Amino acid sequence: MGRLQRISDQAGRWFPLIVLVAGAIALAVPGAFAGWSAAVPWLLALIMLGMGLTLRPVDFAYVARRPIAFVIGVVAQFVIMPGIGWLLATALPLSPELAVGVILVACAPGGTASNVMVFLAKGDTALSVAMTSVSTLLAPIVTPLLVLALAGRFLPVQPGALFFSIVQVVLVPVLLGFLLRRFAEPQVEKVVPALPLVSVVGITAVVMAVVAGSASALVASGVVIVVAVVLHNVLGLGLGYVVARLCGLDESARRAIAIEVGMQNSGLSATLATAHFNPVAALPAAVFSVWHNVSGSILAGYWARRPVAVPSDRVSPS
Repeated sequence: MGRLQRISDQAGRWFPLIVLVAGAIALAVPGAFAGWSAAVPWLLALIMLGMGLTLRPVDFAYVARRPIAFVIGVVAQFVIMPGIGWLLATALPLSPELAVGVILVACAPGGTASNVMVFLAKGDTALSVAMTSVSTLLAPIVTPLLVLALAGRFLPVQPGALFFSIVQVVLVPVLLGFLLRRFAEPQVEKVVPALPLVSVVGITAVVMAVVAGSASALVASGVVIVVAVVLHNVLGLGLGYVVARLCGLDESARRAIAIEVGMQNSGLSATLATAHFNPVAALPAAVFSVWHNVSGSILAGYWARRPVAVPSDRVSPS
């Protein structure tokens, strides 16, 4: 297991490059990955199962301990990114399919890699885990309603179908993983070191499936997609930090909220786009999957060199 842990750690460290290379291969020889799109929901369910296996009841204790910071973070998650996504979809010369794809990314819950980025950035990791977990559990209700409100002008939206898809590929696997961890923890602990590797492989396969399925559209609209994704992510990171600061939260909470807001569950976005809209609508999610890990790593590295004082309410008595 020690060797597997090292492989898993290396995969996580090189994740942005792995996904970038995989996407380039899929773009160069899309025919080699024909038919992979059918596996996208199953891949996301596997990733979400892995997320559930890492959760424990103590991860939700933050909600009771610091409810104000938690509420600010979750509200920012589902207000800032959807707002930016709608503005970009409206302002940029995007096709209806790509516009919907941007909004799907915007309305997704926090991404699973955000917790690691917050930890590296010396942010409030407990807040990050709570935000990711609860926003994921809220996604079956909140995400379809937001997509209906913001994307309905571009393409027809069926919120009921989105709800059932999110329940199947997100909520059920997360809850199953949580229950397995709760009632079979000794056995689960043996596989936890491999979970980052499972996530890397799963997300990489999703990106390859999406890119291969829409290679011609990516070539034709690559620049505008990249512009939309970069602006979306950078503005989300920046506004998340600013909102947390304006609300009077400490520096570690600001860093956690900034990263949580800016990093989305792009795998869920790609799955919903592929299943309910058009493979082209999944392209923003594929590009976002690469870019937000790059920007998150850069930001985490910058903040890692600038330690913050631990707030007095979190200092353990000696």
